[in-house]
Amino acid sequence: MDYKGALKRARENLPESVFEKERFEIPKVRGHQEGNKTIISNFKQIASVLQRPVEHLMKYVLKELAAPGDLRPAGLVMGTKIAAARINEKIKQYADEFVFCQECGKPDTQLVKEGELMFKRCQACGAKQPVKAKI
Repeated sequence: MDYKGALKRARENLPESVFEKERFEIPKVRGHQEGNKTIISNFKQIASVLQRPVEHLMKYVLKELAAPGDLRPAGLVMGTKIAAARINEKIKQYADEFVFCQECGKPDTQLVKEGELMFKRCQACGAKQPVKAKI
């Protein structure tokens, strides 16, 4: 088989998501402040869009903001007042580190644990990058 034929066959075997050009958007946090607490009502939805466990995203955001908090039916309740812009910034940082592929920039990744190491494997291009296992 010649090179062009092999290349054509390889392209045909790639998932459709590789060719889609739609823009992936992380939802902005929605919530309110109650006394000295910040309540993010759409936190579970954000984790779902990022296709990551809510607990993983929560640990990262709380650690980065140095804030106490826990997950409740109402959403993520943080024990201090924090501006939505700062929370959105930390969620974007999380996505850059744990969701978006460094090779192709697509959000089609999965976290895979191999032994003691955690990797981000891209479903679109096949790239594999190490990530921090512990948050």
